[in-house]
Amino acid sequence: MATRWGICSAGRICHDFMVALKTLPDTDHQAVAVASRDSSRARDFAKRHQIPKCYGSYQELANDPNVDIVYVGTINPQHLKVALLMLQAGKNVLCEKPMAMNLKEVQQLISAARKCDLFLMEGLWTRFFPVSHKIRSLLSINNVGEIKMVRAEFGTWMLGTPRLVEKELGGGVLLDIGCYCLQFVCMVYNGEKPDSVHATGFLTEKGVDETVTIIIKYSRKRMAIVTVTMASQLPNQAIIIGTNGTITVPGHMWCPTSLMVNGDREEFPLPTPSQPLNFFNSTGLRYEAEEVRQCLKKGLKECPQLTLSDSELIMSILDEARQQIGVVYCQDTA
Repeated sequence: MATRWGICSAGRICHDFMVALKTLPDTDHQAVAVASRDSSRARDFAKRHQIPKCYGSYQELANDPNVDIVYVGTINPQHLKVALLMLQAGKNVLCEKPMAMNLKEVQQLISAARKCDLFLMEGLWTRFFPVSHKIRSLLSINNVGEIKMVRAEFGTWMLGTPRLVEKELGGGVLLDIGCYCLQFVCMVYNGEKPDSVHATGFLTEKGVDETVTIIIKYSRKRMAIVTVTMASQLPNQAIIIGTNGTITVPGHMWCPTSLMVNGDREEFPLPTPSQPLNFFNSTGLRYEAEEVRQCLKKGLKECPQLTLSDSELIMSILDEARQQIGVVYCQDTA
C-alpha cells in the first residue's frame, strides 16, 4: 500500500518535494492532499502536481483521514505551530529543516510526538543521500583511521532573499544552511556531544547572522570547523580527515552526488526531474521520502539514521552559536 502524503504549504520547497516524489513508484508514494492558507494557491498546486484534494487551511489537511504523513514545508517560524497541529490531529510529520526556531521548540515537538505516539522527523535531506550512506559505511570500518578533523562549508549569495534577511521570517544563515554543515559534523562524530562550541561572525543591519564560523572541540583532541555565509560563494565542500586518509565531498555538500576517498572519485547521479526545480539537486528529496516510508512500514516513531536526539544536538549547537554572535529571535524570549 502506498504511503499517503499530505503537503502542507504550496511554496517552492513543496513543489520540489512533489517533483522528487514523482521519481519514486506511485505504488509506494502518493500525494493525496495539499493545503495552503491561500485556497487559490492550493488549487493551482494541486492541478500542477495532480493531487486529488486541496484545502484552504492547514486545519482541513489535519482533519483529512486519508493522510498518513504530512510534509511541513512552511517558513521556519511556522514549523512549531503547524507541526503541533498535525501531530495533535493524529498525523505523522516530516518537518522541513530546521525543525523549529530553537531547542525549546524542538523539544516541544518531540514531546508532542511521543505523547501522541507518532512518527516525527526533521527534513535534513542530506543525511539520506547515497553519498551520506557511503560515508557512514566507510566510517564504520575505520576506512581512514581515527577521525581527527571535520571541515564543512556552505556559502552562497542570498542577501536578496527576504526569508533569509528578515528576522520575523526566521532569517539568518545558521538556521537556513548552517544546519547542513552541523548535521554532517554530528553524523561523522556519531551524535557525540562536543566539549565546547566557539562561534564568531557578522550580522546584517537587520540583526540576523550573515557569516559565521564555528569551531567545535571534541574529546581526544578531535575538532570540527564549520563556515557558512549568505554574502559570498564558497567551494561548498566537506572534508573528513583521519589518521589514515581523507574522505571529501568535493562540492554541493548539502546535496552531494560525488565522493572522493583518498583521491578516488565515485559518482552518485540523481534522476532527472519531470518539472523545473527551485533548488539545486532537489530530486534528492526522494531519499528522505523513501526513508520515511520504510520507517512507517516498520512502525518506527523516529528514524534511526536521523534520530530526534540528533535534531536536538544540532539545534543546541545552533542555539549556542547564535547566542555567542548575538542573534535573538522573539521565540527565544517567549
